[in-house]
Amino acid sequence: MFDTFDFLNLVLDTITDHIAVIDDQGTIIYVNKSWIDFGLSNGIPENTEWVGVNYFDACAPRDGAEELSVKSDIEDVINGKTRSFYHEYPCHSPTEKRWFQMRVNALEFDKSRIVIIDHSNITERKIAEEQALYLSRIDSLTGLSNRRHFDDFLTDEWKRCIRSQMPITMAMIDIDFFKHLNDSSGHHAGDECLETISDIMKEFAKRPSDVCARYGGDEFVIVYGNSAMDESLVLMLKLMDTIRKKEIPNPDSPISSNITVSIGLATAYPDIDSTEEDIIKAADTLLYKAKDGGRDHIEFATI
Repeated sequence: MFDTFDFLNLVLDTITDHIAVIDDQGTIIYVNKSWIDFGLSNGIPENTEWVGVNYFDACAPRDGAEELSVKSDIEDVINGKTRSFYHEYPCHSPTEKRWFQMRVNALEFDKSRIVIIDHSNITERKIAEEQALYLSRIDSLTGLSNRRHFDDFLTDEWKRCIRSQMPITMAMIDIDFFKHLNDSSGHHAGDECLETISDIMKEFAKRPSDVCARYGGDEFVIVYGNSAMDESLVLMLKLMDTIRKKEIPNPDSPISSNITVSIGLATAYPDIDSTEEDIIKAADTLLYKAKDGGRDHIEFATI
């Protein structure tokens, strides 16, 4: 009973993974119920006959470097160059994000080589990984990028600007007399201020080549890839004005009854003899110059 074909077929049909078996020519010789059901739920006609058709013609993508690489790796298993192959890939539908893992393994049976292709849904794991990665890059209070993500982003953007021979601009922003706000109104008011300032800053860094991050305490940074001084300076002046108009109370500030910021703005043209530390140091120096000059002020330079 338990070694009959019907029993083994029933076992395979209860497995939630999508399983196909192909011969050494790539022809499908078996698919389980989960494979068929997945096809039906994704627009494959109900009368589709899987057995007897070539696997690559039926379901393997053939365009793009990654797809061609996957096809080559599966063929290596078919041809005996390797015994197995593993691949993770997105397979999003119009209504949801989905990821799958493909395991390809070969075995010898009755003097013939057959290959088992197993697709399993790993969406829950991938979503958890994406969430963990997101949390590792985000400052929990402000929702901005954290220092770690900023460092990684700036390194990558610096290299990109070297390759493209384009400028990069960095603003280092400090809330004026933030300690006075904490001392007079309490840390809750300070946190609310940081959240409000962060929400404003997000509106000034929306391109893929931009990043806005909490650098530490009440200090923030904005990086504009592929941006020179003229356009970046306009944005920073508008940012300062937007913050003033928000009228966040800071009653004990020596320069204003509301929150203001000081900014150091530096533009660099990266080359192979420079590093991202150059623009960080320049923006930091300019920020302290703005603070020494009375605050609620911006200092800028191209280095």
